[in-house]
Amino acid sequence: MPAQKLKQMLDERAIKYISINHSPAYTARETAASTFVPRREFAKTIIVDLDGEKVMAVVSASRHVYISSLRSLAVAEEARLATEDEFRESFPDCELGAMPPFGSLYKMRVFVDAMVTEVDDLCFNAGSHQQIMRMNCDDYLRFEQPVVGDFAVKE
Repeated sequence: MPAQKLKQMLDERAIKYISINHSPAYTARETAASTFVPRREFAKTIIVDLDGEKVMAVVSASRHVYISSLRSLAVAEEARLATEDEFRESFPDCELGAMPPFGSLYKMRVFVDAMVTEVDDLCFNAGSHQQIMRMNCDDYLRFEQPVVGDFAVKE
């Protein structure tokens, strides 16, 4: 079960969450719709290459990463979306494209778009295309301690 590592980490820290199984869905928009979660409350994890370092960019399902804004926020010279082949091996316990927004599990820095922090509860893929998790956004931010800034644009 892909979410096991994440659940164990949250349980060890007494962080509350809800795990939700759903029919297979492969995009953030589709997953949000199939789980009846507003896209604004569903966070998607995008892997970005910043000066050769793979990082997580976490944005609302209703938004896209604006690479030049993320590059500025990270004070990087170069930024681009990483290809699946470049990050596939970094997530051995996850289905490709269903990575949870926890860089601490994968030794990656995390950047979160400011809009994500405006919700009470945050939903996200839990390592598979058939399971999401819901948790308090403040708990997520306290635990993960991401860099927060404005780097996403509306779809």
